[in-house]
Amino acid sequence: MYAIGLCVDERYMLPALATVSSVADGLAPRARRDVALRVLALDLSPAHAVTLADFARRLGFGSFDIRWRVPSAASRMADAEYISITTYLRFHFTAGFVQRPYLIYLDADVLVRGDLSAPLDALAPGRLGAVQDEFNPRVGGTGHALPGVEQRWPHLRERAYFNAGVLWMPVTMLSSLRAGVQRALVRGRQHILHNDQDALNLWLLSSRAVQPVDAVFNRFELGRFGERGNWVRRVVDRPVRADPDAVLVHFVGPEKPWLSGCPATEDVAEYRIHLRATVRHLNCMGELGIEVVGGGVR
Repeated sequence: MYAIGLCVDERYMLPALATVSSVADGLAPRARRDVALRVLALDLSPAHAVTLADFARRLGFGSFDIRWRVPSAASRMADAEYISITTYLRFHFTAGFVQRPYLIYLDADVLVRGDLSAPLDALAPGRLGAVQDEFNPRVGGTGHALPGVEQRWPHLRERAYFNAGVLWMPVTMLSSLRAGVQRALVRGRQHILHNDQDALNLWLLSSRAVQPVDAVFNRFELGRFGERGNWVRRVVDRPVRADPDAVLVHFVGPEKPWLSGCPATEDVAEYRIHLRATVRHLNCMGELGIEVVGGGVR
């Protein structure tokens, strides 16, 4: 048994609901009853919290809970173009709140196409599962991960760097994760560029607590970047097209698929079909006031 965890603010309310809906679609109805949904929020309104709870119940999840938290004072936002401080709440889940042996954390800008629980079967005790980042797979070199780390600690050059958008964790390690990230934010503050993701990787480099997960469980949608230029073809080692084997598609970057100005790639089109279905479901619930900030997909 496991819980799905999300961190939601007002700007990401509808995308979060679409993510929850896609998680449900990837599970058989009977399997959903064994899955809990846990949400941490910073500025979410009580009315939207009720909507999340009702939505989770209608989709058949066995348990739902939400709590409001404030990130630690050390949390550093080096890049806040399209991300808020809410992103740091991923480190504030506790065993008492999750109440399941495992937590699968998800960003709200993903489309789930199948069962995400498979990596838990191979997860060793005391290990956090994560997928290597497609844009910055390693520390140092030509990437932008953890600036200055390879100069300060040359032995860390070429060590794997992981994306924080999907994480598999035994709840027994949540407290050590939180404490480790807090230390990283204090001691390695000058190396933080990608916000909480860099803080997480600083801790992973020192703790060696990570267990790599297959890339199909956190596959970046690259077509949007290919529409704007050729740089992505020089960075990634796979074709810039939709991956039919992806269990999860991650829409990293500022051009999100729910925004009208986003290039309409194959994966974006699939996401928008799912988003419209989510909106119809909400309308049937009588939730007519939830919109996408910045112009959405009709």
